[in-house]
Amino acid sequence: MKPSRIKLAVTKITHWEYWPFEVVYFPVVLYYFWLSLKARSFFFFSASNPSIETGGMMGESKFDILKNIPQEVKAVTLFFPKGTSFTEILESVYGSNISYPLIAKPDVGERGTAVEKIDNEKELKHYLDSNKNDLLIQEYVDFEIELGIFYYRFPDKKSGTISSVVQKEFLKVTGNGQSSIGELMTKYPRAGFQFKRLNSKLNFDVVPDKNETIVLEPIGNHCRGTTFLNANDIIDSELIKVFDSISNQIPGFYFGRYDLRCKSIEALKEGKNIKILELNGAGSEPAHIYHPGASIFDAWKELFFHWKVLYQISIENHKRGIPYMSFKDARAGYKKIKQQ
Repeated sequence: MKPSRIKLAVTKITHWEYWPFEVVYFPVVLYYFWLSLKARSFFFFSASNPSIETGGMMGESKFDILKNIPQEVKAVTLFFPKGTSFTEILESVYGSNISYPLIAKPDVGERGTAVEKIDNEKELKHYLDSNKNDLLIQEYVDFEIELGIFYYRFPDKKSGTISSVVQKEFLKVTGNGQSSIGELMTKYPRAGFQFKRLNSKLNFDVVPDKNETIVLEPIGNHCRGTTFLNANDIIDSELIKVFDSISNQIPGFYFGRYDLRCKSIEALKEGKNIKILELNGAGSEPAHIYHPGASIFDAWKELFFHWKVLYQISIENHKRGIPYMSFKDARAGYKKIKQQ
């Protein structure tokens, strides 16, 4: 009982969202070199968000960014430096407002690497034994809707723009009353790509009831099977006003994507029942480009546009006295990522 290799191979070839990063980004890299020549710095992006290390392109601390976000709209998050004992971590977790399930993740990392939903103390111990870097423990926010909202604002403006909204649909299968979870996964390429990884985490022999939905992966990352849906239709003046208010309270932030959960779109536009999980800076993508069936040419158009905006904001901040990072700083940021 395994997914058809031929079927998965055909899906990879015919759906660009599964193409290698290097292939998708090749024309974007060429454009980046052109912008670097214009800026006279390969690291111009570091000036985009002066309060975020490297501007948020690489090696930045998630916790340092979260500290600047208004308390009322962010998920409760605890930071533990490398080497913190299990006992100390348990005491801090039990002394906070965090309960199981909870989210554990590295403080430095990207694309969902080593992010896990933890259901009990035993699982937390196992996670800590396997992950020895600086760590974040975050409350699990069970709001139904998870979004990625891309916001940017030019340094001389009080109001910005929301250029992308992606809604995340978690990897799941729906039972027919006869097939096991494993069998259902083999019929669905998006799940098939995750078959080997999830085999050790799920009981593939369980047969869900008819119309029963089984969430296979609770972490909302594309590389872990989440479907990214274009939700740009919710962008309006109300939504922009909410994120203008939040963003203007974050010193030195001008360009990036909020990853959050909310109870409803209506509540979101009222600034209520929002929990920001992460804020990503210069390295952010307008993730709606991964909507199934979207054109690669439309994706390139969006990526080029956002890199142009990143360049313009960085140049403006540089004129205001914000320095570009050095090769030494860039190497240090790269090393942080590799260490993870």
